[in-house]
Amino acid sequence: MLADLILLVHFALVAFIVLGLPLVWIGAWLGWGWTRNRALRYAHAAAILVVAAEALAGSICPLTRWEDALRAGADGRSFIGRWMTRLLYYDFPEWAFTLAYVLYAAATLATLRLVAPRRPSRASR
Repeated sequence: MLADLILLVHFALVAFIVLGLPLVWIGAWLGWGWTRNRALRYAHAAAILVVAAEALAGSICPLTRWEDALRAGADGRSFIGRWMTRLLYYDFPEWAFTLAYVLYAAATLATLRLVAPRRPSRASR
């Protein structure tokens, strides 16, 4: 049960990272105001930078480690847990993931510059 909860949090974090960048691009093009939200944009950048740093260091994601430890090698996943696992985990060489994470982090940082977040106006504070 707790392992499935960790998997759900992991899935939500991955969705935030993966969907965040294209949504910022689309939103900037369509003029969506939230795409310039500083807290959201810096949280997104921090999340992908942590993932890229872990990959470069050869470290395993703590969420993956905790989930694996709770499952203790058993596949007692729920129905939703099995589907989320299929969506999250792929069998590719480690270097391919590291390259993808670093390139995605670079694109995120470039987007921070090209579609810069704005400070909140004094009226909205």
